[in-house]
Amino acid sequence: MASAQKGCVTRLQKEYKSLLREPVPHIQAHPVPSNLLEWHFVLEGAPATDFEGGVYHGKLVFPPNYPFKPPSISMLTPNGRFAVNTKLCLSITDYHPESWNPMWSVGTILTGLLSFMYDNQPTTGSITSSKAEKQRLAKESLAYNAKNATFRKLFPNWLEEHNKRAAAAAAAAAAQQQQQAGGNGEQQQQPGAQQQQQLAGGQVQQPAQQPGQQQAAGAGGGGAAAGGGGLFTFAMVAIVLAIAVVPLFSTDAAVSLSVLTRLRDSFTGGS
Repeated sequence: MASAQKGCVTRLQKEYKSLLREPVPHIQAHPVPSNLLEWHFVLEGAPATDFEGGVYHGKLVFPPNYPFKPPSISMLTPNGRFAVNTKLCLSITDYHPESWNPMWSVGTILTGLLSFMYDNQPTTGSITSSKAEKQRLAKESLAYNAKNATFRKLFPNWLEEHNKRAAAAAAAAAAQQQQQAGGNGEQQQQPGAQQQQQLAGGQVQQPAQQPGQQQAAGAGGGGAAAGGGGLFTFAMVAIVLAIAVVPLFSTDAAVSLSVLTRLRDSFTGGS
């Protein structure tokens, strides 16, 4: 690659100082320390867009005679809008040098790229994808970038952010797993706790008698009562008959009384 001209070096150094002093919203850019003509940038997806939360890494390559010729632009992070590692055809890139304005700066170029990213207009290097696909790629973008050595070197703040997000996600997953394990333990212990409470309150229930057993018990009691009542009735009848019949065969009152006494004792057990 041809070395940068003096005017190019002066211009790029001036623009870099300006970006550090007055950062452009949602945009970061740094030149590679070993090559001032190669810059890497990060675009942040704006809220309420399909790219919300996304962190998109890309590359600018300037010609040696910049700012009189435009740079090339390519994206390095999958995003659902532009193909990766492919030069983009825009009015601010080397695809259209006739429309290039030397007054444009790195900040102007990247602002225009971010604006075009939110649009659906097709161009060379653009792709089509669903909203869900863009959102999925946005969530995965920072982790994807963290694997790139140049990204880690030039954007340590984003690497730190990635580590924070990873730690927070791991902590949330661990807390959820612990909560689920605790809920299962409580469900398993609940029957035992209920039994202990019943024992402490004296609420142990005796087994209920079966209907057949209840009927048998009632029948037994009734039978005993019926048996006793029948025996008493029989004794009374015998005494009455004795009173009526004995005098017919004997006029001796003593004999009659003796017979009645024996009948009485036979039914009362002699008590």
